[in-house]
Amino acid sequence: MDQLARENLAEWKRILAYWEKYTPDYQRGGFHGRLNYENQPILDAPRSIILTGRILWTFSLAYRYFHRRKYLVLADRAYHYLYNHFRDTKNGGVYWSVTANGAPLETRKQLYGHAFAIYGLSEYYAASKFKPALDFAQELFKTVDKHGFDAQRGGYYEAFGTDWAVVDDLILSKQPWNKSQNTHLHIIEAFTNLYRVWPDALLRERVAHLTDAFLDKLISPKTYRLRLFFDENWTPKDETVSYGHDIEASWLLWETAEVLNDHARSERVKQVCIKMAEAACSGLGEDGALDYEFDPLTNHHNHERSWWVLAEQMVGFLNAFQLTGQQHFRDKADKSWEFIKKYVIDNQKGDWFGTVKPDLTPVKNDKVNFWKCPYHNSRACYEVVRRLG
Repeated sequence: MDQLARENLAEWKRILAYWEKYTPDYQRGGFHGRLNYENQPILDAPRSIILTGRILWTFSLAYRYFHRRKYLVLADRAYHYLYNHFRDTKNGGVYWSVTANGAPLETRKQLYGHAFAIYGLSEYYAASKFKPALDFAQELFKTVDKHGFDAQRGGYYEAFGTDWAVVDDLILSKQPWNKSQNTHLHIIEAFTNLYRVWPDALLRERVAHLTDAFLDKLISPKTYRLRLFFDENWTPKDETVSYGHDIEASWLLWETAEVLNDHARSERVKQVCIKMAEAACSGLGEDGALDYEFDPLTNHHNHERSWWVLAEQMVGFLNAFQLTGQQHFRDKADKSWEFIKKYVIDNQKGDWFGTVKPDLTPVKNDKVNFWKCPYHNSRACYEVVRRLG
């Protein structure tokens, strides 16, 4: 086995062990919504559909790969908590968050959150073959498509009220822009995973549509970078460069093209993905890590290094190497891993630091919270093992 794959296999197991040890809540069910740097649970912390859906995906994939029952038990725990506490039985869809005791908290309908519910549920079905999980994923897809799809202009809207009414407060988007690359990236990721286990004609049509939306609207034809926010007519409203999303999209879109198995579309996606990886290289420091963001309007660089960006760049550059055979991409993937080993993995408290400062010192913040999850880093390890193992 390739050394990079061997080391990532060991790290993947270590990440899973951390989340198995510290995050289950055996008093109230599910998983703790927040752990501080000392791995102590914050008992009143709310729980997000993002964290719950990503935990469900993580342990479902782990069971599917390793066939160890303890991972399926943890996936079961995440599934039942998601189904019993996040599902809106009156209006359809899932809540954005619930309280520490599992009561509805933020009941608005964020399509970003629905994407991670579908992503986790589809992976759980692939692992467990538990038909109600697939039924739930199908139901969420149909609900999202019914309320969120813009049949006139294409793509999906950001957010809705509890009852799927239009709202002004979109939470994740810069006001008043109601379409974003981030939500679309995770919708296509989720729909692609669902299509693997449910090759439905409408779902395939939507996945193909989203692929074309990235090629024609979300990715700049001049810079091969994602444009972050849009109005409903797809007019770009922000020029900020998000290096992590660019490199993440460069391999997720290729994954979608492979699943669709459409030769003409795949060839176009391949060329764009390679150019996106090339463009992302401009954000690399000499140490091999991508900066977080750059705003060309203000010339402001955010030189912080984020755990999720490091995870995605390792996979993105490895994917570009496999598409092109160009050694410099493999070198960048290897250098990404060396940075992760040296600065991002927390050998004392477990898992990964969320942020590393420009001076290469770690920020000792929460190990688990609304957004800090086991999905980016465990998935990166899996992808390296899958591609090189």
